[in-house]
Amino acid sequence: MSAGHHHRIHRPGDTPVHRLAPQCKLAAVAAFALTVVATPREWFAAFAVYALLLAAVAAVARIPPGFVLRRMVIELPFVVFALAIPFIGTGERVAVAGLSLSLPGLWAAWNILAKATLGVAASILLAATTEPRLLLLGAQRLRLPPLLVQIAMFMVRYLDVIAGEMRRMRVAREARGFTARDVRHVPVVARSAGALFIRSYERGERVHLAMLSRGYTGTMPVLTDLSAPARQWLLAGTLPGAALAALLGAWALA
Repeated sequence: MSAGHHHRIHRPGDTPVHRLAPQCKLAAVAAFALTVVATPREWFAAFAVYALLLAAVAAVARIPPGFVLRRMVIELPFVVFALAIPFIGTGERVAVAGLSLSLPGLWAAWNILAKATLGVAASILLAATTEPRLLLLGAQRLRLPPLLVQIAMFMVRYLDVIAGEMRRMRVAREARGFTARDVRHVPVVARSAGALFIRSYERGERVHLAMLSRGYTGTMPVLTDLSAPARQWLLAGTLPGAALAALLGAWALA
């Protein structure tokens, strides 16, 4: 479990953000997200400041804007849902570009898009500057439930193994002349998925028995020093601290 695994969302680097302890970054992103969620939707200036803060973090971490934008596709379901609200919402109606839209629906759509976008961007920056294994070890240092952390560790560790198994099964099907084109081929794909589940389950049993034979007692040894001095906590707290200051400033001006 101590071996590093590079994932497409992680961008290795040697910047002040990369060097922060993972538990500091996790706590900072969580506090930032709570501040964003607590911001009233009418305070546009505060949301603009939040976006500038994330842009500053990306610049310090040397994360290109395109890297973040490409990975924000994960937000697409929220965008589709938010864009549908003004059409199906009730209440006062307003005309926008010849369309009759719900005014409360427009506010709700803006609220969802603004807060979800900021939260997703912060999460992407966190994942881009921290290896998945270190993120989970940081969660362990923050006293998250150990069982959940270990499950996530094994998921990260064996995700590439399962993906490789899926590729081999697809190649084997195609080598036999099979190509999924329509719904008639769903039973074949379903049987392949069932076979993959059985293989994964059997592999998990073998891994568990191997761990027990090596003295596993329910906890994983931590071979990485994740101690974080006060200076790192203060540096990580810059993001949520500045966001909170923006929130209080907007509240004072409201």
